[in-house]
Amino acid sequence: MSTKDHILRYLKENKGNWVSGEFLSLKTNVSRSAVWKHMLRLKEEGYVIESSRKKGYVLLQSSDLLLVSEIQEGLRTRIFGKQEVFHHLETDSTNLRAKILADQGAPEGTLVVAESQAGGKGRKGRSWFSPAGKGLYASLILRPALPPTEAPRLTLLTAVAAAEALLALAPVPVRIKWPNDITVNGKKLAGILTQASTEVDVLDYVVVGLGVNVNIAEEEFPDDLRDSATSLLIETGATHPRIGMLRLYLEAFEEWYDRFRQSGFLPVLERWKELSDVIGRQVSVHVFNHRHTGEVLDVDPDGALILRDREGVLQKIVSGDIFSPTEVIGKG
Repeated sequence: MSTKDHILRYLKENKGNWVSGEFLSLKTNVSRSAVWKHMLRLKEEGYVIESSRKKGYVLLQSSDLLLVSEIQEGLRTRIFGKQEVFHHLETDSTNLRAKILADQGAPEGTLVVAESQAGGKGRKGRSWFSPAGKGLYASLILRPALPPTEAPRLTLLTAVAAAEALLALAPVPVRIKWPNDITVNGKKLAGILTQASTEVDVLDYVVVGLGVNVNIAEEEFPDDLRDSATSLLIETGATHPRIGMLRLYLEAFEEWYDRFRQSGFLPVLERWKELSDVIGRQVSVHVFNHRHTGEVLDVDPDGALILRDREGVLQKIVSGDIFSPTEVIGKG
């Protein structure tokens, strides 16, 4: 633990109360001038600290930056978030950073987070709106002992973990939209991007990226997203701690990941179906240049959509964009 971390620990232990510079100097074995310099760095990291020549320092508010020390404080996991954590104030994409680390041998559970992304991506290369300090942008490295054909199951597992975390954080009616979106009242709240690297007939690694719109106000969304995107702030009228959301997500992910490895995919799939808004609905699914329209009967153990089309033929759809038939008509 660094000197700065030791100082922060003492401030947190006495949050709301004054801690003298002399005390911190003695406890950390550095000069009072050095203590003051560490305070400046903590303030730069977003900690609200008041100082007084006579009283010392008092921590009024912890930082909401996705800092390693904040993520790991109170985190109830064994691996996720407890391995290497890489924090970026800004990056191109947390998934891209995680893929580079995975290619270099980073262990399972390695986490990459960013305050903002210049090139955040969703499915099919679509951009993900990533304003600084307003959303959660996180990617995990997994190294499951699975054949490549089972990689899509991890997308459904991630959706379950993200939905569980959101339900625990805020009273919003989250639903999973096949295959990898989390919605509230029909608008996108979170998205998932799963990217796998294979070696012969096994998965080398999987990078699972999650983007959540946490504290984005309606007017902050670009014009082309306001009708289709939402945030926890919009849905609840209150801001929410991104650190708290991340901890809940890591804990839920590890719990469901362990259950998947120990008991198979069925428990994950059953919970996915409970949280999904698609089974039994009339939908239109766009796959490349083709459109399938009909009733969704089920989602199979590989995460594929089972659709009975208008001619009564069963279609197994592995990937595509799903709309209600009225949305498709509206799109012309």
